[in-house]
Amino acid sequence: MTSQISRVWARIAELLPARADLTEMRRDPRRNVLAGLTVAVVALPLALGFGVSSGLGAEAGLATAVVAGVLAALFGGSNLQVSGPTGAMTVVLVPIVGEYGTTGVLTVGLMAGVILIALAALKAGRYMQYVPAPVVEGFTLGIACVIGLQQVPNALGLPKPEGDRVLVVTWRAIEEFAKSPNWTAVGFAVAVAAVMLVGARWRPTVPFSILAVIAATVVAQAAGLDAAKPIGALPSGLPAPSLSFLDLGSLGSLLAPAVAVAALAALESLLSASVADGMTVGQQHDPNRELFGQGIANIAAPLFGGVPATGAIARTAVNVRTGASSRLAALTHAAILAVIVFATAPLVSKIPLAALAGVLLATAVRMVEVGSLRAMARATRSDALILVLTAVATLALDLVYAVIIGLAVAGALALRAVAKEARFDQVPLDRGDHSAEEHALLAEHIVAYRIDGPLFFAAAHRFLLELTEVTDVRVVILRMSRVSTMDATGALVLKDAVEKLRRRGIVVLSSGIRPGQRQVLDSVGALDLLRHQGREYATTPEAIRAARDHLETAGVLPTLPAQKPRTSSEEALR
Repeated sequence: MTSQISRVWARIAELLPARADLTEMRRDPRRNVLAGLTVAVVALPLALGFGVSSGLGAEAGLATAVVAGVLAALFGGSNLQVSGPTGAMTVVLVPIVGEYGTTGVLTVGLMAGVILIALAALKAGRYMQYVPAPVVEGFTLGIACVIGLQQVPNALGLPKPEGDRVLVVTWRAIEEFAKSPNWTAVGFAVAVAAVMLVGARWRPTVPFSILAVIAATVVAQAAGLDAAKPIGALPSGLPAPSLSFLDLGSLGSLLAPAVAVAALAALESLLSASVADGMTVGQQHDPNRELFGQGIANIAAPLFGGVPATGAIARTAVNVRTGASSRLAALTHAAILAVIVFATAPLVSKIPLAALAGVLLATAVRMVEVGSLRAMARATRSDALILVLTAVATLALDLVYAVIIGLAVAGALALRAVAKEARFDQVPLDRGDHSAEEHALLAEHIVAYRIDGPLFFAAAHRFLLELTEVTDVRVVILRMSRVSTMDATGALVLKDAVEKLRRRGIVVLSSGIRPGQRQVLDSVGALDLLRHQGREYATTPEAIRAARDHLETAGVLPTLPAQKPRTSSEEALR
């Protein structure tokens, strides 16, 4: 009992902040504080915009950025990760808001946090490395398209039309705009997006997003433009934590959305942390701690009215580029946003919705890495297909289904490629000490096949077809030392093929069966069929001698004097 408690505590301790994290935060505090300030300036319009897009309002986005930003930085597994509301999560939340309302989203966020902590305890973070790059690229492209389309109603100065599907909502918004155009809102959105995109190329270190939003707000207020609808009043601080939204009776129906949110939070956060590692030298995140930190953040954020959070790739990239080296930068970013919530809420409330739509439109454009997409499309047809399918599924269905479809197609294509590597070739019998006449007699009655590569479900039936087409022989020798892997399907197919050959009077022998193969063959009853008179043959020469003995006994071959020991290398004939 004591040892079990010790193991549990050791696993929990692995997920908690370490003294080394605090030590690292004391190094170069000035640079990290400045990096945090820059990230906060970039994050402010994004937090507001994603809060509005989610359907819970700008205040929900700010609460998430502050609460989740602090807790994920403290408990997460990356020194450089910046967490908060993201466009990908917004895409998932919109239909949940439509079906379950605000309380449903808050409950889903809390449940997702518990699921993330469970994943961390199960050490599931390491499985992120198995997500293929085309799935990630297609996922990102699809998210960028959805984020851009979600901004169309606000960019056109219209309330969001009814509907859950982004394509349907976008089309309805365009129809409404055609009836009554609002060119003021369009002008704000296009101007802000253009300033961000052009400015990023001209001076990448300047936070043009906040400058463009400030300029749009000043113009809207000075000109008294009613068409530039502001985001509305914000609370002058974070609300007191509360569980009043929690409805225990609805937990069952919210489980599926919570799993989807948790899966997305895990995927995006671990991907973001990996990107941060790749942009630096010497940084390596702990995937399980990162899941734990995101779990803590997502449990806490709903208590303050926030939406589910993830690691944010764009803000994390800004953090790294501006010189961050410890968690202090992410903590500073959250602290500055908290100050903004308390001190400048009346000013923030005057920002035009169209300006925030412009920010998110530019963000969507910048998410698309044309070079990476081109590289994936040119790599192989399979990679291009996976990328396109994942992107289309993201746009037409939802993010979790898109990832599942991408992984399923990638897995199927990978299995197909591996199955093609399996070879089943007839090999000539080694002459060894036999004369040409003796070798010709053996060749008339004995055939040897070498199996190369995996013998598993994706390749097994092709093997069965080829093997059972053998004709005009008395003995078949299967050389199995080069079988790289075998599953139950492969063993069953092999058993079936051997039984069919034996019913036709053909004896089947084998050589070079490995220990791992012996176990799976024995489990399906195929091992005994590959033994001749209860014997296994470690090498091909032994199997050939056994085959000859069998043919001599059967009177097919004449009895010859005992042969001298073979001089050729056994390894070459295994």
